[in-house]
Amino acid sequence: MALPPQTLGLLQAARCLNTHVMADAVVLLTETQLEWSEVIAEMGDTRLIVAADHAKLAPRLREEGTLTVINLPIDSRSIQERLGQALLEATCSGKLKEMGRVVVIYNGVLNDPNAPEPLDSLSVIHLNDHLEKMKLSDLRRLKSTVPVETLRRVIDLAAQIGREGREGQPVGALFVVGDTENVLPLCRPINFNPFRGYKTLDRSLVQVKVREQIKELAKLDGAFIITNKGIAKEGCVYLDVPSKDVELPAGFGSRHWAAASVSKMTKAVAICVSQSSGSVRVFVGGKQQMYVAATPSRPHLWSNVRLDTHVSRPTTGLMPQPVSGPFHTPVKLNLPIPHSADAKDSVSKNGDA
Repeated sequence: MALPPQTLGLLQAARCLNTHVMADAVVLLTETQLEWSEVIAEMGDTRLIVAADHAKLAPRLREEGTLTVINLPIDSRSIQERLGQALLEATCSGKLKEMGRVVVIYNGVLNDPNAPEPLDSLSVIHLNDHLEKMKLSDLRRLKSTVPVETLRRVIDLAAQIGREGREGQPVGALFVVGDTENVLPLCRPINFNPFRGYKTLDRSLVQVKVREQIKELAKLDGAFIITNKGIAKEGCVYLDVPSKDVELPAGFGSRHWAAASVSKMTKAVAICVSQSSGSVRVFVGGKQQMYVAATPSRPHLWSNVRLDTHVSRPTTGLMPQPVSGPFHTPVKLNLPIPHSADAKDSVSKNGDA
């Protein structure tokens, strides 16, 4: 099956643009199966990273052997979220440099896997403009009663657990922070309480030894209950919370459902570490409010990517300038202008992302 004309034109444009702006790679965001041998041949020696947000597509891509593949989080919905998280995952896994730039091919107009043209847009993104270390201002936006310093300390610890695992194995964890009076009645012990009998200072997350001990305890089942002041109150507890009126995308496990549910029933902040990916999700009011990817230094966030209005195919070899915004770089391209009706709009369609 040959590549659609528009997709072929975008690949050619991306290859030229990658050379002109000296980008680190071309990132292809897709949920559609393509003729990957033709894609690889068309890109030549240009570095290609494929971000797949379809559960069955990623294994097929890995079978190609020569492709660098990124699995997108299952809760990525809009094109901005999917694109941002794809680049965040690529940077945190070392596939892209934090200070680099990339050329991105994606479907920004019509997100439909059955569309005749699976790709329609092309952008240049400077990672340094959007990749940023987690700051206290990010935590203040959660609008929680929990002090931001406590939240920062717990999220840092959660990110370390997600990144390091334990004894060479990935480890998940769940922290419920704040509103302890209302959270404790919802808890049921499933193991001994490792914090019982210790002085307050010996249970404070300010202490390095306490944080290290929690990393060890994360191997056991159950949630950690942390007070507003960052004191470990309970560990290895089961949260008896109904999931009524809580909505999560398909694919989340019981740990994420418990995190969303307890944050819905109380004023606590639930911080969940995914065992499969190591990513950290923060729930407030029953909804995910923050996604954090762990790096070797500190957790990183991705600020929202605003995609600009696309313009129609140029009539000369000059890439059209976007209406506004920092993501598109006009570059002289030596590309043939398609003349057939099927190849129309090979660079991008009109529309808003």
